[in-house]
Order: sequence, then C-alpha cells, then structure tokens
Amino acid sequence: MNKLLQINVSANWGSHGRIAEGIGQLAMANGWESYIAYGRYAQPSQSKLIKIGNKWNQAIHLMQTRLFDDQGLASAHATKHLIETINQIKPNIVHLHNIHGYYLNYPLLFKWLNDSNVHTVWTFHDCWPFTGHCAHFTDNNCYKWINGCHDCKFKYVYPKSYYDRSERNYLMKKKYFSSLNNLTIITVSNWLKSVTEKSFFKNKKIKTIYNGIDVSTFNITNTEHSQKNKFKILCIANVWSKAKGFNDIIQLRTKLPIQEYDIIIVGLNKSQIKNLPCGIIGIERTNSTSDLVDLYNNADVLFNPSTEETFGMVTAEALACGTPAIVYNSTACPEIVSEDTGFVVKPNDINSVECAILKIRNLTKSHYSQNCRKRVLAKFNKHDRFKEYIELYSDLLRK
Repeated sequence: MNKLLQINVSANWGSHGRIAEGIGQLAMANGWESYIAYGRYAQPSQSKLIKIGNKWNQAIHLMQTRLFDDQGLASAHATKHLIETINQIKPNIVHLHNIHGYYLNYPLLFKWLNDSNVHTVWTFHDCWPFTGHCAHFTDNNCYKWINGCHDCKFKYVYPKSYYDRSERNYLMKKKYFSSLNNLTIITVSNWLKSVTEKSFFKNKKIKTIYNGIDVSTFNITNTEHSQKNKFKILCIANVWSKAKGFNDIIQLRTKLPIQEYDIIIVGLNKSQIKNLPCGIIGIERTNSTSDLVDLYNNADVLFNPSTEETFGMVTAEALACGTPAIVYNSTACPEIVSEDTGFVVKPNDINSVECAILKIRNLTKSHYSQNCRKRVLAKFNKHDRFKEYIELYSDLLRK
C-alpha cells in the first residue's frame, strides 16, 4: 500500500489544513495510507496525525526568529524526532505545505529529503519559499528576491524580526531548496506560478493546481434575498492588516449611508473590534465552517480588499455560497472572479468599489448567485482539484 505524508503548520484547521485533510481523504479513498505531520493547530482528522514538537519548541523558535531572523532554522530536536518517525513510516510521497510558522528546521528536513530521494511535492501557499524574509512582497513592492535579498526594509512584517539576516536566509533557502532534484512545485494560482518562475526555482517542475472548495459544505442555503433589511457587505481575513485592506474598509464606511448598509468584518482581534467606527460589525476569527457558511449566505456581497492573495480562499468560498464578490486587480484575485460573478477593480479605488456595490444592489444578489455557484463547481471543486494531486502522485511513482 502506498503511503502519503503531508507536512503543514496545521492539521484540518484553517484553509491550508483543510486542504491537506481533503487530499488525505481522497488518497485514502484511492487505497493509500495517509499521514499528516503538523506543527501548531489541529482538529480531528481521518488521517493519522503526527505532532511536531511542542509549545516550548515553538516558543524558542519564535524567540530566535524575533532576535535573529531564524524562521525555519530552529526546532532542530523536534525535526530530528520527525525524521525518525518518517523513517519508520517510509512514505512513497512527501507533500509539503506551509513549512514556516515556528515549528520546523528546513535544513535538516531537506537534507533528509535529498538523501532519501523520496518523491517530494511542495504546494506554495505564499511566497516565503523564495524570499529572504517575507511571506508576501507585493504590498511593499519589493523584488529583491529575483536576484538575491539583502538589507531588508520589511523585517518587521511576518515573520517579524529585530535583526536583518535576509541575505543569509535567501542564500540558505536557495542552497537547500534548489538541491532537491526529486521536487515538484505546485502553485495555487497562475499568478504565483509566474512569480515562482522568476525565482531560483525557475528550473524546477512547476504546475498550477487551484485550491479546492468543499462545495457540499459551502453551498447556497439562503435563497431569499430580501431588500427590506440593510445591504450587507462581508469582509473576511485570518489577520487584518494594511495589505489585507483594513484601511480601505474603514474608508468605504464613510461613503455608504449607515441607515442602508452594514459592513461585517471577520477575523479582527479584540483591540481592533474595540476601536471600530460606528456602522461596522466586528467578529473575531472563526474556524467553524458552519459559521462561515452562514456569514456568506447572509451577505449580499463579499468585499476582499487584499492586495496580496496567492489564491483567495474566502472569495471562492463566498462564490460557492452564491454570494458575488468585489476584489482588487492584484496578484491572484482576478483569477477567481469573472464578469458574471462580481467585479475586479483597481487596488485601493474606493469609488469603484462603491460603484460596484451599487450595481450589485440594483441587480440584487439573486442575479449573480447561480453563476457564482457554477463557476466554483467548474473551476474550484475540491474533488476535481484534489484528484489532480492523486494523479500527480501516481505519475511520480511510475517514473
């Protein structure tokens, strides 16, 4: 029996964790054994779970990152223990997801991957694998990673550090990641593929597989689109920051009458909620899919003001629930929304956002709902997208 081992910062928790869970479930349905090794967060899984390290390891890793810019270079003991477990499992495929997040030592892991010559698939969910520091670079308009990072001006963004070692980090990533010959890179959008091809990964096998949505869970449950209540604008992110467009939402609030429009922001911390202006409803982050489905269905439109999206999971989830979306013409966002499912506008152009909202309100949500649903079924259905991974695994094993 073939064995699949996935490694991610979480297991069946958050968007990437749910993706790994779905891939594991489909692998098992095709006769594989499935293991998921995770670093920090987990919910019950159908795969066999392997915890990497503990909170003490993560705390030390976090401290080393803050002081010495050592993201991915601590957690040596935890990673050695993981490698011992992997040697016992003897997987046919190792599938990496997010290996940053204060839990894993990548030089040790990649040395083992190289020595074992196991087939390795790595799904890029962000840009951290090829930069000297950042997980995203577009909002800061920094392209040093193309030729080599140095003198980082953005060391205070995730993974935050008080010391700049971006040049060392870039060279170490290039050394360890480029040395792996038996590597297939998966990008979750064509935009991410295009930038990865400009990095030191340009000579590697790179393929796009869109993220998959659970269309049975994320579904249209509310078919009544009444105009009697306020028009509801929904905004969702894991963490709200400048790059995610938090300030744009605040600006949008000033342009729309409070008596006619509600704005709901999901993913805020307590401090952000406390300081929200009148007319904005703040909700902390939720990992409950049922809560998310209710939020999507009760909204008239999703506004995703992020300028840094390698895919746009919340946008696709909203479309699956029949809710049209407004996104910026930046990074991967235009790949999710079409003309009949919402609007793509210039980044930070709040006037255009307002115009798009008025058009959707005038036509009503029901005008878009079925097209939104059809688009997700055609392009982002998890059964189709995860099947591509299983086919990839089989192709690799035949070589």
